[in-house]
Order: sequence, then C-alpha cells, then structure tokens
Amino acid sequence: MANYFGTDGIRGKVGIEPITADFFLKLGWAVGSVLAQKNKNPSIVIGKDTRVSGYLFESALEAGFLSAGVDVGLLGPMPTPAVAYLTQTYGATAGVVISASHNHFQDNGVKFFSAKGFKLSSQDQKDIEERLQQSMLSVTSESIGKAVRHEQSLGRYIDFCKRTIDKNIDLSSLNIVIDCANGATYHIAENVFAELGANITIINNQPDGFNINLDCGATDTQHLQKTVLENKADLGIAFDGDGDRLMMVDSSGELVDGDELVFIIAKAWQAQNRLKSNTVVGTQMTNLGVRHGYQDLNIDFIEADVGDRFVMQQMQKNNAILGGEGSGHIICLEQTTSGDAIIAALQVLEVIIKSEKTLKALKSEVQKYPQVLINVKTKEKIDLPQHQALQQAQLEIQKTLGKTGRVLIRASGTEPLIRVMVEGRDLDLVQQSAETLAATLG
Repeated sequence: MANYFGTDGIRGKVGIEPITADFFLKLGWAVGSVLAQKNKNPSIVIGKDTRVSGYLFESALEAGFLSAGVDVGLLGPMPTPAVAYLTQTYGATAGVVISASHNHFQDNGVKFFSAKGFKLSSQDQKDIEERLQQSMLSVTSESIGKAVRHEQSLGRYIDFCKRTIDKNIDLSSLNIVIDCANGATYHIAENVFAELGANITIINNQPDGFNINLDCGATDTQHLQKTVLENKADLGIAFDGDGDRLMMVDSSGELVDGDELVFIIAKAWQAQNRLKSNTVVGTQMTNLGVRHGYQDLNIDFIEADVGDRFVMQQMQKNNAILGGEGSGHIICLEQTTSGDAIIAALQVLEVIIKSEKTLKALKSEVQKYPQVLINVKTKEKIDLPQHQALQQAQLEIQKTLGKTGRVLIRASGTEPLIRVMVEGRDLDLVQQSAETLAATLG
C-alpha cells in the first residue's frame, strides 16, 4: 500500500504523482468518506496559500468532498494555523490547507486538521490511506454535499490573533518590518500588528502565484535583515509561505531563530509562573547551547522527533504549553492548537514590552553553539544504520567533540535529502566534521 503522508501531510512537485488533480479529487473523496462514516452531516473547510496551483487543487478537493456527501466551506488564501482555528470556529468536522509551506511555487501539498484544530492522528492517516486503495464511488444525487464561501474568515482570524496578547500591551513604541514571504499572511499580518499600535513597514506582500518564498520570508531573511538596517527598525518579523514558521531579526540585523525565540518566551513565562509543568518541548535539532540554557533555568527540556506534529504529541504527553523548532515552528498551546507564526511573534513582542528589553538583549541571554547543517541530496533511499563508513566516521567525530558537541544525521521527511548536523563550541571543528560526514554520504 502506498504511503502518501510524510512528516507534515502530503507534499511534492505539482504534476507528479501524487500532486495531481486526479489524486486530489480521490483524496477529497477518501477523506470525505472516512468523515462521513464516523460523523453525521460532516463538513470541512478548505484554505490555501498563494501558489498558483492552489486554484487547481482547491477545485479538485472540493469536488471529491462533495462526491462523498461532505459539505464544504471555502476560506480562500489563509495561513495554515488560521485553518486550524477556523475549523473549530465554523464547527467543521475537519479542515484542510493546500500548501507546500516553505517550498517554492513548483511544489504543493495538503495538511489536515481535526475538529479540535489538531493535526490528524496516525490512525486517521491510516484510515485515509486504506480508503485511497478503494474504487471511488459517489454518493447519490440527493446526498451530494453543498459548498459555501465563508466571507468573514479573514476578520475572525485577525481578531483571534489580537486576543492572544495581553490587552494592555501597546506596541506603538516599536518600529517593525514584516516579511510576508508573498504567502498566506500577505493580507493579514499588517492588520494584526498595526491595529495593536505598531509602526509597520511591510515587504513581500504582493503574491502573484509564483513568488511565494522566493528570496524572502522565514527561509531567506536577507531582504528582511537589509530592510531592518535601512529603516533603523527595532526588529523584523519573517513568516513563511503558509504562516506557520517564524524568524525574527534584531535591530542590528542579526537573525533570531526558532530555538532562541522559544527560549525567550519560556524564560519570561517561567518568571511569570505561566510555564505550565515548567517544561519546553523541542526536537532532535534543538541547539545544544539552548538546551544548556534550559538546564541553567531548571526548565525541563523534552526532545521530540523533528516535525511540529511530533512536538505537539510530546507537549500533550508532558502537559506542556510551549514547544518549537529552530526552523521557526512555535506552538503556544494555551493560545492556539498549532504552530502559528503571527501568534508566536505576538508573544515575543509582549515579552519585549513587559521586560523593557530589546530583542537583541533578550537574544543575548542564551548562547547558541555553532551549528552546521549540510543537506546531502540522494537519488535513492539510504539505510543510515547500515552505512558502515558513515557510522565509523560519526563515532570518531563524536569522540572528538566530547560533551560540548553532538552529531545528528537524519533523512528528511519531505524531500530526498539526508540532513547532516554537527554542533559544538569550536566552529572550525564543527564545520570540518560536518563536511567529513557529508563527503562520506556523497
């Protein structure tokens, strides 16, 4: 049986199986059939980011859901976390967002949410995979679903975001540059932050279907860093194409990544007795220096597999309310049910205002160790545990690094890549070690 679901939904290059119109039609039917089997009068909401293929796949999914007897609410361009929220707001049985997240426009994919706004469980995914193996049969004419366009979605989500920050916070003292990555936050972010009083300069908010994540956003912050310096802004905020990743830039143009942002929030919440269970969830990729920072604060750190779905699982298992990844997925569970870049940014801004410290000063309170990540493209799947040369090289390098460094080698869940990560106190040694390991795979 084909296994379509990866680390974060289904994703790939448009026009190549499974990212085709006929597959999305059947996927909509399969998901709809599973929902109809388990729920009376099922409904689903569909959102998408700004890539041009979204029109194609929105229509295909809609037809599939309707043919399974599921009512559809169309949200239009909307951040992934907004779909999670609006699934609950509209009382839908499930939500789906058409997006390839931080990838360029040539890719697309889907992510699903349950009625409570959480990513689908492994069992739900298994049920859908099994249904996809069956022949597609439409319900009878009288049972076909109906479709509506939800016109008030934008305003609802903007108001929701604004309610996640202390109502007494005034952002009028901050000059902020916001990079929307020509993605799904393009018509939302400026309203949220400006209505809270911030002085906003907005960039990369003119999507044309093709420029999403192109030399901009959370995965490429050079334009943002340059604009922050040119405008002498207090800080910059970068979102990715579907609005679930956050990177920030301080006043000197230095990047503040997801690891550092989670630490800033965690330290403030602990001081305010808001950090439930005194626990933060990160991943295998969380920087060793940041981990040591949590130790110094006596904050428990839980390591999850890479991927915000796994971070969420560990948060729920350990009764934690804060978790995230260096890549910028940050989950503030008391505010929302998924990684939400706008909401995470607001939590950081609240810390800045309440502490009367700059983002640069807050960043300096945690010292990351140098980290080198090399992505090695592969033509075929590599069995990492059975790669003897790699295992031997990794063993020798780990001995050299000792307790002040570590090595992590893992296959990407969304792309044909092996990710080689080395970190430690000595940058030259870290760089040399990573290159050695990558060459072993090459």
